[in-house]
Amino acid sequence: MSADISALQKARAAYQPKLPKALRTGKVKVELGAPTEPAVDKAEIKNLFPHTYGQPVAKIVEGEGNLNSAPMKVGVVLSGGQAPGGHNVIAGIFDALKAANKDTKIYGFLKGPGGCIKGKYKELTSEIIDKYRNTGGFDMIMSGRDKIEKPEDLAACLANFKEMDLDGLVIIGGDDSNTNAAMLAEYLDSQNSKTRVIGVPKTIDGDMKNEQIEASFGFDTATKTYSELIGNICRDATSAVKYWHFVRLMGRAASHVALECALQTHPNICLVSEEIQEKGTTLGEIVDYIADVVVKRAAEGKNYGILVVPEGLPEFISDIKAMIDELSNILGKDEKFIKEMTDHEDRVQYLSGQLTDHSARVYSSLPVETQEVLLKRDSHGNVPLSQVETERLLIDLVSDKIKHLKSKGETEAKFSPLGHFFGYEGRCAYPSNFDADYCYSLGYAAAQLVRADLTGYTVNVQNLTKSSDEWVAGGTPVTMMLNMEIRKGKPTPVIKKALVELNSAPFKYFESNREKWALGDCYVFPGPIQYFGPSEVCDAPTCTLALEKGAGKCCCGK
Repeated sequence: MSADISALQKARAAYQPKLPKALRTGKVKVELGAPTEPAVDKAEIKNLFPHTYGQPVAKIVEGEGNLNSAPMKVGVVLSGGQAPGGHNVIAGIFDALKAANKDTKIYGFLKGPGGCIKGKYKELTSEIIDKYRNTGGFDMIMSGRDKIEKPEDLAACLANFKEMDLDGLVIIGGDDSNTNAAMLAEYLDSQNSKTRVIGVPKTIDGDMKNEQIEASFGFDTATKTYSELIGNICRDATSAVKYWHFVRLMGRAASHVALECALQTHPNICLVSEEIQEKGTTLGEIVDYIADVVVKRAAEGKNYGILVVPEGLPEFISDIKAMIDELSNILGKDEKFIKEMTDHEDRVQYLSGQLTDHSARVYSSLPVETQEVLLKRDSHGNVPLSQVETERLLIDLVSDKIKHLKSKGETEAKFSPLGHFFGYEGRCAYPSNFDADYCYSLGYAAAQLVRADLTGYTVNVQNLTKSSDEWVAGGTPVTMMLNMEIRKGKPTPVIKKALVELNSAPFKYFESNREKWALGDCYVFPGPIQYFGPSEVCDAPTCTLALEKGAGKCCCGK
């Protein structure tokens, strides 16, 4: 890490994250509830996790400890994509374990789970930790996307942990990483290893949440970062009064990021993938809806606007999904023949003859760049839909629609579109006060679960819309959150991703306002993340969380 640091980093280094009251006392214990079970697929999951199935929910409370206070050796690993606050999770683990026994050693595995497999790690000292407090990124120990699931990888971890005499391992990651942590915990327990495994819920996508886990860390910071940028664009749109801005946001499997940013900024259009899937909306209907808003605004002299779209939208559009399924079958049989065609028009003509009439029309209506992407396959044989620039796809199709309407004399709209993608800008931002506090609390609580000799748990902190004094920390058995899904052609245990629920308070609030937002200039300009100032400016949770918990006003003050 560079010795040169910014004025903000100097100021943030002095920030002391807030903790739940029970974790501040120094005397804590872990209370265990009744045995648990998953909501579905109970027999299959019990068969796969015989050693860790049915464990009780854990709650951390004040009291004389029933926790290990002897010197320990605990590892930590960052898994998957970056999310603001990861360093504070590690700092919370470090501070909690050192407070329990100053001789405890904490090790950081390097470059993700691969570091566990290869035995690559470094001891984390106060000199290292202090440089990264309240900073964004995962650069303290770096991250990676390896999975510990092959027999030889599990065996390698077992051997490395035994050599290190490791008491515990905290895996910081999303739903797949926490599932992987549960599989590792089950394997280690079956081998009589003393290494306990605890997961921490991380993802800016916001799709790792349930009754036990109120929010994944990083979502708050990322959506505030994106909302600042969208707010800036809203201001620019009303200043230049001549551009339509199409903004694509990260979030492949769920639309939580797009919806939250819409709640914070009030764009003219926000597409929610889950609603489009539920209604069976076609690509043509989406284009017609956007064009209709463009035309109506133009009739009022407003040839500008803002559209927000989640990057995963194509997977939820009924006719695109059907067309992709057909394409996959065709490529499964004729991929070599199709790839040997040097002319794209020849490929389109051949595929049009193989696809059903409707799918052929959908495919031929797409821009050439999108058609080419849909002919590719990733290492798992799937269409790399993340490479589809959804905002460009919509811009091209809406432009064609507007030109068609103008040719028929049905509108005089001036449509000048600009495309934007906000993704990596939000993953390593300085964590908001909320994420700084939340992540530090998650890390501090994870350390107590390790000290309690628990394994196969994901740590949680609840009551998040209240003051930190009222936050409640504990742990959820991962087996309680699992269900069976088909992955790579076979049933696989996974933590179910939480999609946007159409009957939820956040979506209902959006739904009740979107017609007004579409035609009016109701934009909100949230500005940058605030680290200093009144609590309602600095410490407010996301609109999503506030609305879900009935905690009063949305973060925009409405």
